Amino acid sequence: MHKSKKISVIILLAILLSNVSLRIIYTPNNPISWDTFGYYLYLPTTFIYDDLGLEKKDVIEDIITKYKSTSTFYQVSKSKNGSWVMKYSMGMAIFYSPAFFAGHAAANLFDYPTDGFSKPYQLALIVNGILFFFLGLFFLRKLLLQFFSDVNTGIVLLLIFFGTNYLWYSTFSAEMPHNYIFTAYAFILWQTIMWHKSHKRSNIILLAIAIGFTTLARPTEIIALIIPLLWGVYDKKSLIKRIKLFHYYKSQLILFGIIIAVIGSFQIVYWRIYSGDFIYYSYVNPGEGFEFLWPYTLKVLFSFRKGWLIYTPILAFALIGFISLYKKNKGVFYPVFIFFIINLYIVSSWSCWWYAQSFGQRALVQSYAVLAIPFGYFITDILKKSKRIKAIITVLLLFFVLLNIFQSWQYTKGIFSGDRMTPQYYFKSFGTTKHIHDADKYLLIDRTFKGAEKIPNNINFKHSVLRVIDFETVDDSKQKYQSSKFVKNGSYSFKMDSTLQFAPGYKIKYNELTDQNYAWIRVSLWVYPAYPLSENNAILVVSFQHKGGNYKYRGLNLLSPHIVNNLKPNEWNKVSIDYLTPEVRSENDNLVVYIWNRGKKNIYFDDLTIEVFEPINE
Repeated sequence: MHKSKKISVIILLAILLSNVSLRIIYTPNNPISWDTFGYYLYLPTTFIYDDLGLEKKDVIEDIITKYKSTSTFYQVSKSKNGSWVMKYSMGMAIFYSPAFFAGHAAANLFDYPTDGFSKPYQLALIVNGILFFFLGLFFLRKLLLQFFSDVNTGIVLLLIFFGTNYLWYSTFSAEMPHNYIFTAYAFILWQTIMWHKSHKRSNIILLAIAIGFTTLARPTEIIALIIPLLWGVYDKKSLIKRIKLFHYYKSQLILFGIIIAVIGSFQIVYWRIYSGDFIYYSYVNPGEGFEFLWPYTLKVLFSFRKGWLIYTPILAFALIGFISLYKKNKGVFYPVFIFFIINLYIVSSWSCWWYAQSFGQRALVQSYAVLAIPFGYFITDILKKSKRIKAIITVLLLFFVLLNIFQSWQYTKGIFSGDRMTPQYYFKSFGTTKHIHDADKYLLIDRTFKGAEKIPNNINFKHSVLRVIDFETVDDSKQKYQSSKFVKNGSYSFKMDSTLQFAPGYKIKYNELTDQNYAWIRVSLWVYPAYPLSENNAILVVSFQHKGGNYKYRGLNLLSPHIVNNLKPNEWNKVSIDYLTPEVRSENDNLVVYIWNRGKKNIYFDDLTIEVFEPINE
């Protein structure tokens, strides 16, 4: 080994040692949990339970109970033909497969349960994450050495690991896709360079396999194609040259396309068998989806809730590095910059732009392998500047590294929230080593509830009655359901029977409901059961709708034990439900309130009242 190549190797090994040490110190209780449980589920259902169609759902429910893998089985969805289908595509399961088979062998050898989830499988998945992490930095080092000196390459490796939330996602949450796809992008870049240098068939095959499995893990990663297709293209002349090159090697390109198509067909065949469709969209919740016309780019970049440059500010220097990259290497600038812009646009277009519990913007982590190139150009330029400029930038880089390490630690200790951060809470908690409970009031509303939601009594609200539906007047088609036989107030109540499933309800847009980030809704209703509810059930429904689809659907079932046991027959009874507005997908989404009759005999309703409790900013 040449002396000039030793520094980046030493740094690489030091980073690996840090990663392994953190993995040992912060070993998760069960890494096969939550989203990872969903990605992984293909493996045991295929190779142990012979139940890829999830017909033996009780087996999986027993696993969830035993290992506490998830609080709800959200990792699957029901297709229109009634079959259960995995929510996530199967690419991550393929990345996990070495761990699964190693864990299965170890479970057999050491007499552990061979159920796919016991300790040997868990430990194997942790080791698998470390292996992929090492491979990611290994190929990233090889890539960076094509552009920069050994020293500068080592600096970039250090800054990418210790200075960004890649530290978090390669250690504390390494089983999530970001650690694996980071490695895939480093490998894709390396194979791109190798193919454009040698045009060897082996490189195009490896490139196709990498892009195929990466896309199979997260379909939006199909944009990885931008990198090899545009590599070296920066003007009309280089574009024409590229077209001629592709024509000359068209047999390799055809092979490239076939490999990607074959890998993609794995998922299509699965969908066709188990959902009945060739393409199955598993994100069935209308409350989340892509908003390509209205991306949340500014929030993704600068929000204190989860802004990329707020929690990973060091990569602002990578963005500045694009200037140097453009000046010095346009053939690399264009594919890398176009990839970054399109990737940012896709990430920003997801309605749940904060991507649930995470430290910083997790959806951008895998792209750091690509951003390492402009980051390296920035570092190289700075090292050529005056001592004063180098000193200033060095201090800033060191500060951002220490900030990232410290804030990652804060997140592990619960000082920083995974999805409820605000500017006020951020600065109240900045630099603190303990959770300041007095600052919790500055967090965004906690939307996690166990059991029924209840309006808190420790918050000041502005209260108003939004609407009272007294059923004194109804449209012509419902007049026959007005009744004066049993009335709570006024002249009429509303009688429902087997001929009417839904009573007149109420609908209002969120932006007409409140101008706050959230509001509490209390819906109350007077009920007169003329027959036992066991024979005549009804549900008071509160929900939000996006383009006619319900999300955050809540229903007060009159047959619920805590309700039915308190309802007196042949008397008026008041029932109510509290409802916290969800993270609305659009401010034009509608709050809907209605009564759903599920019985056949007469039941009477009166004075459906909708109240709003808006938080008062203090």
